[in-house]
Amino acid sequence: MMENDKTPAATRTEMTQLVMPTHSNSHHGVMFGGVVMQWIDICAGIAAMRHAKSDCVTASIDRMDFLQPILVGDIVRLRAQVNATFGTSMEVGCRVESLHRHTDLVRYTTKAYLTFVSVDGEGRPQPVPPLALASDNDRRRQNAATERRQIRLEERERARGRMAPKLE
Repeated sequence: MMENDKTPAATRTEMTQLVMPTHSNSHHGVMFGGVVMQWIDICAGIAAMRHAKSDCVTASIDRMDFLQPILVGDIVRLRAQVNATFGTSMEVGCRVESLHRHTDLVRYTTKAYLTFVSVDGEGRPQPVPPLALASDNDRRRQNAATERRQIRLEERERARGRMAPKLE
């Protein structure tokens, strides 16, 4: 590894939030999924910017799984890191846990994979540095990200084939 190489660990970002009544469906006391998505996008975006050393834009949310509800009053911990880089884009994984504010009981609630593109001052895509893989876990994450990317690209091609031709 070179001195300037950035490992996935160097991109790790952690955020902590408190779920307030305005973040929830007050009838059920369960946090809105859209608010969780917003927090994930911010946390993952910071991880991408830390790696790219540039502005980054969200290109896609590949997958988001809501595993358990998050309740009003829970403390939410979001952790994100860059899993792989692909020219101008990066896959960032984000794990969300809720902690009960009085007992510190931790529940794994949400996971997501997002793609970000590094952009220059004009908003054009620009190259990102490769990741320096430092562990077997880093290599496993990169391999899984590469497989997810291949699936995304195949789905995009299939969608293009189904799209109606443009009218001129």
